[in-house]
Amino acid sequence: MSDTYYEFGTAGERWERARLFFDAKEYGTSVRILSGLVAEHPEQTAQRLLLARAYYHSARLSRAETELRAILERDPVEHYARLMLGRTLERQGRPEEAAPHLRMAAAMTGEPVS
Repeated sequence: MSDTYYEFGTAGERWERARLFFDAKEYGTSVRILSGLVAEHPEQTAQRLLLARAYYHSARLSRAETELRAILERDPVEHYARLMLGRTLERQGRPEEAAPHLRMAAAMTGEPVS
């Protein structure tokens, strides 16, 4: 990781910066910032979830899967991570593995399974 201005500052400043880059669809930059934050604070779900989303949107699906599984290992009822894991597996051509995660996410939110 190269040293750039957006990788410096407090954790709160970097979190806000990562969200701004994510919202601007600059997923690679968001990943660079979030990777450092997750390494520093692996227990924080929000940072790891945004990192997984950035990986997903940048088509780095195996990395997204890894982050989502780490979230679900710590918090099995995190419904959005469950939904994202299902979608990530689908996108990787693994619909049989995706189905239980999608059903569980739908049950947690009361949404119909699509």
